Amino acid sequence: MTTSEAPASGDPANGTGTGSSSGGSGTYGELRAQLETLTTEAFRSELAEIDRQPTVEIARTMNGEDATVPAAVSASLPEIAAAIDATAARMARGGRLIYAGAGTAGRMGVLDASECPPTFNTDPSEVVGLIAGGPEAMVRSVEGAEDSEDLARADLDGLGLTAEDTVVGISASGRTPYAVGAVEHARAVGALTVGLSCNAGSALAAAAEHGIEVVVGPELLTGSTRLKAGTAQKLVLNMLSTITMIRLGKTYGNLMVDVRASNEKLRARSRRIVALATGADDSAVEAALAEAGGEVKNAILIVLTGVDGATAETLLGEAHGHLRAALTAATT
Repeated sequence: MTTSEAPASGDPANGTGTGSSSGGSGTYGELRAQLETLTTEAFRSELAEIDRQPTVEIARTMNGEDATVPAAVSASLPEIAAAIDATAARMARGGRLIYAGAGTAGRMGVLDASECPPTFNTDPSEVVGLIAGGPEAMVRSVEGAEDSEDLARADLDGLGLTAEDTVVGISASGRTPYAVGAVEHARAVGALTVGLSCNAGSALAAAAEHGIEVVVGPELLTGSTRLKAGTAQKLVLNMLSTITMIRLGKTYGNLMVDVRASNEKLRARSRRIVALATGADDSAVEAALAEAGGEVKNAILIVLTGVDGATAETLLGEAHGHLRAALTAATT
């Protein structure tokens, strides 16, 4: 059984198949045949004795496998970039970024969404992660949840999905009903759709306006798509959210100027970001942050242009949060 996306109902891997026990007919045979067409499920005979190897050799093999993932992602960069530009355009108009997946794929989406508020000061409603089976599925398998397209539609409707939103279906196999159903429903509503999978010619990519297929090849452990496929998904989601936020003005150069200082570590980071952006000394940084109510962008604008806190807030509002544009406006 794959350790990431639970097998579909009737999958031979979970022992619930129907039809012939030999796999030659009925649901059992059909699903086994489908699995055998997926690169992510392929069996690697050269690794059949891996459990007999020394631990360091297994680790070396696994590390070598992981090293191939960035190249697979690189092959999809044009598709990834197109999806990012389209997503940023929707979000600039008030749309949301919504991830939808099951098992490891769903957890990757929830993880990426949960990191956006502290990193980019987004509202939790702006980037949302949906996982088949709900929050419980983050820590344990919810049997059958991934098999339901209806559940995906209900989850999206529960968010009040609109045509301004972007829905990213995530599935290593590219055939998970929850992810495919989410994308199909979102597209019918008029939302932007992205399908991220790790198999070529996937149903998910075909259903989406922007199909991204990062083909990482067979896993070290047959069908364990939390490995290379999960790593690939993490890398792509990092790009989707981070570069979208760059396009939305959430950064200044490579500085996280929209960081939310919700703890002492982040407060220290905020002071350091202002210092790096302006070259100001500690006392000037502290004074600017106090004037700006702790907002890093505003503090940078205050230091670099000499405006007061209220003016900095107005300039950034008129620039839709883009610090470079606000700096230009303040000095012209």
